[in-house]
Amino acid sequence: MNSPASAVTAAPVNANAKRTARLDGLKARRKLWLKVHLWLGLSLGLFLALIGLTGSVLVFWQEIDRALNPALYVSARAGGDHQSLDSIFAAAERVAPPAWESAWADAPTAANGNYVFGFYYPSGSQSPESAQSLNIAIDPYTAEPAGRRVFYHASNPLKHSLMGFFFKLHYALLLGDTGVTVVGIFGVLFLVSVLSGLILWWPLTGKWRRVLTIKRRASRERFNHDLHQSAGFYSLAVMLALLVSGIYFNLPEQFRWLVGQFSELSPEPAIPAHASPGQAGALDRAIERARRDFPGGVAQYYTWEGGTHRRFQACYRDVESLRYKVMNDRCLVFDPASGALLQVQDAEHGSAGDVFMLWQWPMHSGRVFGWTGRILVFVTGLLCPLLFATGLIRWLQKRKSAKAKLRARIALNNIV
Repeated sequence: MNSPASAVTAAPVNANAKRTARLDGLKARRKLWLKVHLWLGLSLGLFLALIGLTGSVLVFWQEIDRALNPALYVSARAGGDHQSLDSIFAAAERVAPPAWESAWADAPTAANGNYVFGFYYPSGSQSPESAQSLNIAIDPYTAEPAGRRVFYHASNPLKHSLMGFFFKLHYALLLGDTGVTVVGIFGVLFLVSVLSGLILWWPLTGKWRRVLTIKRRASRERFNHDLHQSAGFYSLAVMLALLVSGIYFNLPEQFRWLVGQFSELSPEPAIPAHASPGQAGALDRAIERARRDFPGGVAQYYTWEGGTHRRFQACYRDVESLRYKVMNDRCLVFDPASGALLQVQDAEHGSAGDVFMLWQWPMHSGRVFGWTGRILVFVTGLLCPLLFATGLIRWLQKRKSAKAKLRARIALNNIV
């Protein structure tokens, strides 16, 4: 018969055995995730570094573009009243070569700034400058053209504008529509790589300080290891947000389908066909009426479509009534021919899925948190090549160590 003392002794032994078995199981699974993380990093890390670096540049693309092309953005005349939006947009459409399918316009950011339009042409169309996207600047005081340039060239990447080149390299690797899909798939794989890195980072033995800091006066191997895992952990939240939003931009249909499995998404508003764009001044009156019900904010940009179903969207930032929602942008969608307000897109309208979709661009650009968010995105992009370099160095170090051990084992066997 067992004594009570022996039973008490057996209990901790059994508990220790269970903990050891559990730890062994976790270590075995970590080996699998290590292989996933390693081979995704080695095969795609260079692309992540390139996409991250170009993304850091694009955080400030508008500031850079304005500095390089002041004549496009700054009105030659200052003072007086702006012409109506109808006349400004009509002037841009008169100058733009036909066959464009969609367009956007950045509102002026300064008192004497121009409206800068971008007209997009479908693949295979022949615009006069062979443009896939053509910028046209309109002076708001005169509603006259103030400049133009090719932003995206239809066939030659070296003829893109500088910022256009960075955009195409960032989201398509200069490979056209195929590149957009490829980068979207890369984004999914990068997401797996980041999550596998989190699994590998997690301390199985609870030694949190070791994984949260870089050891002082450590060996080169240890310093490189600590730098890799610290950079990965401290950039994790922003990196995940950038990857998720990047997947949305490159694989929008698949992304919307996935979000729709969790929350119903509002359909695009139906717009009847119109033979003409509507009466003069209709757009200004429509926006003025809508702004009485939805005031506040600073005009940010406008988008609209060509053809007979002309959907027009006016977007505003820093809407005071939305500040408590953090994401304080609002877009108003109109039928410009009838002046009807078709949809309000902001954090107070629509389903949870709709609001989540609205977060994607402000989150990807960092603008949702102002300058703090933009700097975080900028730094995270710079960390991408650091993560690739330190991961590659770590692999080479372990490879060199394994070869040295193999040579030592062979030498020992030869002696024996």
